[in-house]
Formats: sequence, structure tokens, C-alpha cells
Amino acid sequence: MRLRDGSADGTDRDPVAVVHAALDAGITMVDTADAYQNEELVGRTIRERRDEVLLASKFGLVWRDELAGGFDVRADPSYVRQASEASLRRLGVDVIDLYYLHHRSDTVPIEETVGAMAELVDQGKVRALGLSNVTAKDLRRAHAVHPIAALQEQWSVVQRDIEQELLPTVADLGVAVVAHSPNGHGLLHRPPSTADGRVASGLNTALGEIASTHDATSGQVALAWVHHRQQEHGVPVVPIPGTTSVRHLRSNLAAADLSLSDDELRRLDTFRATS
Repeated sequence: MRLRDGSADGTDRDPVAVVHAALDAGITMVDTADAYQNEELVGRTIRERRDEVLLASKFGLVWRDELAGGFDVRADPSYVRQASEASLRRLGVDVIDLYYLHHRSDTVPIEETVGAMAELVDQGKVRALGLSNVTAKDLRRAHAVHPIAALQEQWSVVQRDIEQELLPTVADLGVAVVAHSPNGHGLLHRPPSTADGRVASGLNTALGEIASTHDATSGQVALAWVHHRQQEHGVPVVPIPGTTSVRHLRSNLAAADLSLSDDELRRLDTFRATS
């Protein structure tokens, strides 16, 4: 989300180097969106390695004066067609593997939006459909129009709203969960002594103590917790920890191999009420 042209400064924060390091390590999914304003960068970066990438993008958010948090939602069929053509052009590809509605609309029935998205599949411009920032009811209504392959929602040890209503629907429909912000927007990468009040002190302590037994960081333990959600809930879970440096990329990669014990998972799960 935060990769930008012109951010290379001779360090490991070169966005092209970050993406290539991910592909070199065997990561296959690259997730972007028109709202991230980096589709051209992503397209150029993967151009020679397109067959290695499951390319995902999103539409529907229209920024107001490019202010963070200030956006409108466009999900009408004409905009679906307009946005998809623009994304294909910026990405420099003939097809997007996974195309999401970025946010539910309060004015356009989701059946109309997904119907227009399904036309993109029929036309060979999109391979699979996804939703983000929707309700369980939205997901069922959309899935009745066209199969929804993936649901992208925030899911971390400090943000577990998805478990209340969405997760049972996901399991029932056989949809994969793409968990964004699995490290709490970077908050859980901080050492316990420096994290702020948004993380309960008990959770901070638990993450730090578990990390010490694995020679890992609190952020790696938090990310490993999300990886373990697949075995806990019986649904495919794909965490997408965004990063702007090769160093953090490698740290996130190592978390995929971190096996937490049942006792450790139960200890972290006790903080459900304070998430």
C-alpha cells in the first residue's frame, strides 16, 4: 500500500527491490489498489515476472483531495467498467487475477456491483472476484450473483471483529480470507516497552514473552498468530503484511515458519475481549 516511486534512497527501501525480494523468496501474491496510487509502479516491477504473480487490485474508493480517510465510494456498474479499464492500463496487464470491491456502497445494491464485476470475468479481464469492508449479509448476497473467491478484512491479535459474524459466513461459503494489517498497522512490530496504549499491557507482555522463547520478535509472533487462524477456524487465511523494506520483508517471511504451541495460542486468545 505504501510503496511509492522515488522512495529508493540507496537503502533496502527501494520499492522495486522489495517486490523482487518477495518474489525471489517464493511469495506469489502482490496486492494493490487504484486508491494506493501505485499500480503503475507495481505493473512495471512485475512485468518481466508476471507468470510468478497472483495479481490483486481493488476499486471503489475515490479520494477527496487525496486526504487520508476522506473518500467516497463508487460501485455503480458504469464505474466498475471504468475503474477496471484504468487499472488494467496502469498495471500494463491483460487480466487481473483477483479484483476486489474495496468498500461496500450504501447506495448501490451489491448485486448490481458484483453483476458488473462478473461481466469482467466473462470478458477475460478478471479471473476471480473479491470483496473488502463488507458485512456478512453483503457477502451472501454477492456470492449468490457470482462466486466470491476472497474476502479481505483486517485481522490481527488486536483486531478480531471478523470473527463475530463474517467468519461463519466465510466458512459456510468456502471463501478465503485475506487478512490485511495482521500486525495492527505496524503497531505490533514495536517492542513491548515502546508500544503505546492501543495495545493492552497484558497482551504486550504475552507477545514479548512468547517471542523470547522462539528467538523472535513480538511482531513475528503476532503475524504467526494470524497464520495459525487457518488451522483454528478451518478456512484458508492469507495474511498480507505490507512492508516498505527488504529487512521487514524477511522478518515477515520468517514468521510464516514460526510454530506456536497450543498453550501459546490459548494465551493470546485470552485477550479476545480486549481486542
